[in-house]
Formats: sequence, structure tokens, C-alpha cells
Amino acid sequence: MKMSDKKKPTPEQIQYKKLAKNIEPKRPLLRNVILAFVVGGFICDIGQVLMMMYMKWFGFSKETAGNPTVATLVLISVILTSFGVYDKIAQWAGAGTAVPVTGFANSMCSAALEHRSEGLVLGVGGNMFKLAGSVIVFGTVAAFFVGIFQLIFGTPGGH
Repeated sequence: MKMSDKKKPTPEQIQYKKLAKNIEPKRPLLRNVILAFVVGGFICDIGQVLMMMYMKWFGFSKETAGNPTVATLVLISVILTSFGVYDKIAQWAGAGTAVPVTGFANSMCSAALEHRSEGLVLGVGGNMFKLAGSVIVFGTVAAFFVGIFQLIFGTPGGH
């Protein structure tokens, strides 16, 4: 739509926008940023502790300890989402709970729980990937281009 095609707002619309702006509560931006940083960092700390436990107790190397760590974080996120705890934490902490692994697991589990009454295939299976589908596609496409880049330019360090 061209700029010239837009209609000018009526005086009532202008008045309504001013009224809505005055009534809308101000968001505590600094508090939200600090809380997201602290909670997101705490989730990452939990992941680091889990990784160190896998390395010490089960003999995983630094390279291989990441897989069970991610699986454990996903499991914890799904369990907390199933009991409604993760959503309460997310309401309080905001973006801090959107740390990729736990936030992704939460979005998948929430969609599955929301649509479970529609059946396993059409409800859970069909709706679980609506939100997460774009993340999966973006990750796959990004991995493809990184792989092509690495193939053309090689890896740093001459491997």
C-alpha cells in the first residue's frame, strides 16, 4: 500500500489513541531486562552444572556431554510445562525463559497439551509444530548455508 493510499485518521480515532496511550500501563523495561538476564543465565547455569555432572559421574567428554545435557533440559522443561510451572515462571521472568532449548521445548509441549483433546494425530501432531515449525525450518536452512560456506571456504585451523 502506498503512503498516499492511507486514509487520514478521524478525530475520534486520534482522540482514542491519545486516551489509550494515557491509560496503558508503563512497562518496567529495566526490570524486565535484568530479570530476563538473571533467569536466562540461571537456566544456562543449570545446563552447565548438568554438563559437568555428566562429565564427572558418567565419563562423558566435553564434546559428548552436550547431548545428554540438552535432553535433560528438554525433559525438565516438558515436565514443568505439563504441571503448569514453566508458564508461571515465564510470566514472571519474561524473555529469560525463552533460552532456546527450554523455550522451544515449552512451546512444543504447550501446543501439544492445548490440542490433545483433538486426538493424537490431528490434535497433538498437527498443531504441535505450528509455532515450532518456523524454528525448525530456519534452523535447517541456516545449517545448510553454514555447511555450504564451510565446504567452500574450509574450516578455520585447516582441518
